[in-house]
Amino acid sequence: MAMLQLTELPPLSLYIHTPWCIRKCPYCDFNSHTSKQIPEAAYLKALLNDFDSELPYIQGRPLRSIFIGGGTPSLLSPTFYRSLLEYINAKIDWAEDIEITMEANPGTVEQKSFAGYREAGINRLSLGVQSFDDKKLEALGRIHGGTEAQTAINIARQSGFDNFNLDLMHGLPGQSEQQALLDLETALSFKPPHLSWYQLTIEPNTEFYSRPPTLPEDDDLWQIQEAGQALLKRHHLIQYEVSAYATKGHQAKHNLNYWRFGDYLGIGAGAHGKVTTLDPSGSTIMRYQKTRQPEAYLNRIDNYKASNQILAAEDLPLEFLMNVMRLNEGVSESLYTESTGLSLQSLEPALSQARLDKLIEPSRLKATEKGHLFLNQLLDRFL
Repeated sequence: MAMLQLTELPPLSLYIHTPWCIRKCPYCDFNSHTSKQIPEAAYLKALLNDFDSELPYIQGRPLRSIFIGGGTPSLLSPTFYRSLLEYINAKIDWAEDIEITMEANPGTVEQKSFAGYREAGINRLSLGVQSFDDKKLEALGRIHGGTEAQTAINIARQSGFDNFNLDLMHGLPGQSEQQALLDLETALSFKPPHLSWYQLTIEPNTEFYSRPPTLPEDDDLWQIQEAGQALLKRHHLIQYEVSAYATKGHQAKHNLNYWRFGDYLGIGAGAHGKVTTLDPSGSTIMRYQKTRQPEAYLNRIDNYKASNQILAAEDLPLEFLMNVMRLNEGVSESLYTESTGLSLQSLEPALSQARLDKLIEPSRLKATEKGHLFLNQLLDRFL
């Protein structure tokens, strides 16, 4: 395995996974498990121990962002998050403008806690709306209705969350273009600073994969995509990534760090992490995953990792480009060398050919409009 020669470390974020849900959605392939009773105290203790095991990877860097995902993180109490965040802040410096996001379910069970989450230090919510149509939500297995979703957005604002994301899907079972655009117009009526708008896909190991629903035809999906993007542009939400739109200054810092090949610690059942280490004898870039099953995770004492892999130099071109090519603005060519320790020459001859085919912009690692349309085929060139 070739040695990497890195001179500086990338920015650092933290991902925290909470693996429980009230009900597993039929399209969901995330590490989530239904439970009527969540062991908050035991999970908090495990997370703190897990975080302590990550301390060697910090290497003097402050946290730029924290993202709490799931599962349904909003099933746990504000007190839980206050204790967790206070502990983490005592162990590592935070950037002055740190972004701390929590995913939340619009169901009425969690809404009363929004103000408590804000007081605990969470300063950004990502609300899993998915649709405002009751029938579509029922087909998706969601526990909330359209009215609850709208109420949740209002309560989030009233609770002090002026920075929030609405998670919305299109291409739902039996969904027409008119219905998809009505969902989008309803979301836009709340003037969200950030909107994640993406097509429902059928993933392996999901109920929908075993029993596929009838989805709109490809031509209809294309029309929905084009009409929706035009609508978002009229409302001054700028598309900065494949499925992410934001008003000026509200791009998700945490996701930008992913897409720019930054480092992130991962704690919690099934959490993933990517960390870089500097060493005069050769730097390393490692990806890892924590134990997935909540019960097994809670029973761990010292080592919470289920797997870890040092990335080989020959794997880094694709690893890097899979992330940065999602960004509409791409990245500078110099970031490739800074992040991987490899010269730009390691992308050849695929890079030059992609530029000849007008799939990547000249002098910048940025997919052209044509490149975004054929992104998977473009990335295949770097395998």
